[in-house]
Amino acid sequence: MRYLPIKSDFYFRNRKKMVSVMEPNSVAIFFSAPETTRNADQFYKYRQNSNLFYLCGIDQPKTILLIAPDNKNINMREIIFVMEADEKMIIWEGHKLSISEVRQISGVQNVFNTSEMEEKVNEVFSNSTKIYSNISNFKFKESIFEGQFEFFSKIFSNPILQFQDIDNKLKKLRTIKSLEEIVQIRNASEVTNKAFRNVLATKLSGFLEYQVESIITGVFHYYGCEHAYQPIVAGGENACVLHYIKNDCVCNDGDLLLMDFGAEYGNYASDCSRTIPVSGKFTDRQKDCYNAVLRTFKKARELFIPGNTINHINKLTDKWIEEEMIKLGLFSIEDVNSQDSSKPLFRNYYMHGVSHFLGLDVHDVGDKDMPFEKGMVFTCEPGIYIREEKIGIRIENDILVDEIPIDLMAEIPLEIEEIEKLMNMS
Repeated sequence: MRYLPIKSDFYFRNRKKMVSVMEPNSVAIFFSAPETTRNADQFYKYRQNSNLFYLCGIDQPKTILLIAPDNKNINMREIIFVMEADEKMIIWEGHKLSISEVRQISGVQNVFNTSEMEEKVNEVFSNSTKIYSNISNFKFKESIFEGQFEFFSKIFSNPILQFQDIDNKLKKLRTIKSLEEIVQIRNASEVTNKAFRNVLATKLSGFLEYQVESIITGVFHYYGCEHAYQPIVAGGENACVLHYIKNDCVCNDGDLLLMDFGAEYGNYASDCSRTIPVSGKFTDRQKDCYNAVLRTFKKARELFIPGNTINHINKLTDKWIEEEMIKLGLFSIEDVNSQDSSKPLFRNYYMHGVSHFLGLDVHDVGDKDMPFEKGMVFTCEPGIYIREEKIGIRIENDILVDEIPIDLMAEIPLEIEEIEKLMNMS
């Protein structure tokens, strides 16, 4: 296994929380994410459905979790169904979790092969009136249940059952991170730190962007991590393309290099952005722009306290970044006073919000008007993008909400002096 699994007690507590928000006589059923074909008989690397993983920790396809807390039969209140690996599957794909391994990981004792699924599912649903499911999260026909499509179609079309999506029930639960989750995010952040330091130790002039990406990928894989998302490695004017992922241009002296990357450890994401000079030295103009973003970042970082919201922080950050842009000469106070309020000038140079929830998904569940609570984790990521000057700068760390916010990426180099020092050590 690439990562140390969280102990089963964590998943037991999560299921208990889930039960507390379910209505009487209801059932929740969770389907694992489908395998996605890459080409011919090969699949993309597998990534589990986050809700199912949050509740049981099983990280393989063809898995079903069933929760029926009010069922009269105590043995039917928590059930996991998993694939039964035959000899051919083992030869081609390798080891699959045994029933005893699923019990150990999840803490669910009633584990069966999917061949026993229909009888037991029918029994559970016959005593229920409401069903919660994550089935809307993916296309059912392309899911794990090619052979059971008709069976589940009949269940979901039963007029007696009231069908509801599960996401809203789990959203609030998943936004507040347990200690175990914070540890996983810290682990991911530590690996992200190692990757960035390896980049800083490399003479980048003449590198292709994807070669820089390969340095990051190598560190991630060495420490058992995946990319939490498609990384951005953008030199010069490419940094002004917010979701630039081609990563195929040359890194030229005199340009800045914006990197947006984050390790995923045990399915938990980190999300980091750094901007560095390809040559190892910022120009005076680049320093002025970088420090403008850095000052905004430091002020915004202090706002991740209980009671705030993303939208509230966005309003403050927008004002601060506007003030910095005036100092940089991008426009004047007079220009601001006469601007079209529906098209503020600062939006020409800062086009995104400053934060999003972080957790099992890099853009994790949660709403922009949801008041912050201790244990929530967010990104903080202001930026300035000046296309005509080929300058794109974003600084991003992951912040744990507390009375005094905790920067989970405080060890990742941030200041101009430290970045330049590390880039010129050899």
